[in-house]
Amino acid sequence: MSIIHVVSVSSGIDSQATLEIAVERFGAHRVVGIFCDTDNEDQAVYAHLDYLEREIGVRIHRLKADFTEQIADKRKFVARDVRIGREYDTRPVFEPDGKTPVWKRDGLGNIVMKKGKPVQKAIKIGGGRRRRWSNKAKRRALSVLYPTGNAFLDLCIWKGRFPSRKAQFCTEELKRNIAIEFQLGLLDQGHSVVSWQGVRRDESEARKAAPKFESLGGRMFIYRPIVDWTKPEAFAYCAGRGRAPNPLYLEGCDRVGCMPCINSKKEEIRQNNLRRGFHFARISDWERIVSMASKRGYSTFFHKVDDQSGERAARIFSRNEVWEVVRWSQTSRGGRQFSLLNDLDEGTGCSSSYGLCDQAAA
Repeated sequence: MSIIHVVSVSSGIDSQATLEIAVERFGAHRVVGIFCDTDNEDQAVYAHLDYLEREIGVRIHRLKADFTEQIADKRKFVARDVRIGREYDTRPVFEPDGKTPVWKRDGLGNIVMKKGKPVQKAIKIGGGRRRRWSNKAKRRALSVLYPTGNAFLDLCIWKGRFPSRKAQFCTEELKRNIAIEFQLGLLDQGHSVVSWQGVRRDESEARKAAPKFESLGGRMFIYRPIVDWTKPEAFAYCAGRGRAPNPLYLEGCDRVGCMPCINSKKEEIRQNNLRRGFHFARISDWERIVSMASKRGYSTFFHKVDDQSGERAARIFSRNEVWEVVRWSQTSRGGRQFSLLNDLDEGTGCSSSYGLCDQAAA
């Protein structure tokens, strides 16, 4: 069987450059593109994928996760949940010096050990909370625990919450898992697979040590051809071959995957609201549905305000609702005063931070 070069394409400039390199080296007939559709994308992403297919001559397979079974299982669990008891917050106990831990002991006075280490004693705080779903919460959740056909929304309905920076399960569930499944299918057919990834070391701390080539065994390899590049170099490479970048870059987007992303910065949120405010209307509707599927009854897409001041969770939730975050994005630094300059920005000009406007005009 042959070697198949699989390129993960997001419609961003890094994956576009990676696709160009793969085709130049091995020809379009040996390259397969895959796009993992989150269903939280701008229409410009799909249009740019069509453009790349026409220009480069490679088919880009659209892949999408399905959570029908997981939602059905959760529906059964919620309907049948009869657990009793309460959950409590706890705090560790120390000796009077405030530094020496008090160890937990069993009924015979022996120190309780876990994984070879002593367990510190802890005491309960407050009145606790019920562990099971209340009947009211059950009725609320069961009214929305049905698949919608939208991968991102179905994932959040299943989880009962939106992803966050600390729990970014969207990447794993909506992209990584289905990309791996596709490539494992090629291995099962007897092919060897080289997975091409448009990763750069300067993107983040986590990617600083990313190797250019990896062998995973079992005829599976990973290749990152632009790992030493910068983003401007990726733009220049594509421009040198006469290829246009995703037009979202001209509108100030630093990244084009997910519109909006849960990790969007303040200026990104403001620009997106100016140019494509309808996305936030969709997110507002998603917040209502996912909140109903949540055990506690509320969940927000953004997490811009953390529980650091002892505020009640419901209050923190209200400050994180999508329209409150959009309002915050229009303020100056500190989030208290509205910037008069925002009124002068109609959202129709070029906001590229990569100098693409000058390139387009040239």
